[in-house]
Amino acid sequence: MRFLSWLFRAAVFFVLFAFALNNQHEAQLKWFFGFEFRAPMVLMVLVVFAAGAVFGVLAMTPNWWRQRRRLPANASAVVPPRTPVPPVAAPVVVPDVPLTTTVPRDGI
Repeated sequence: MRFLSWLFRAAVFFVLFAFALNNQHEAQLKWFFGFEFRAPMVLMVLVVFAAGAVFGVLAMTPNWWRQRRRLPANASAVVPPRTPVPPVAAPVVVPDVPLTTTVPRDGI
């Protein structure tokens, strides 16, 4: 299973790497008042992805803080887990085989 996970990760990496190699041409982003920004397409995609990830984390931050504030109030209501009972050892059964019998060698 670990091999399949690494194989999947390698496949995703190579697909993204091929995407980056295929999108090296220059792209332009036109702003207001005639201002334009020129950069490789892959750089623009990377910047937009990073900005989206930062925006997502910042959007979730108030919820995380609210949950952290509420956690100590609810901690007393949580029942601690029971300690596991250790398993009982099974009795050792010794077969009634005489010690003088020999085991055949090499399947003979």
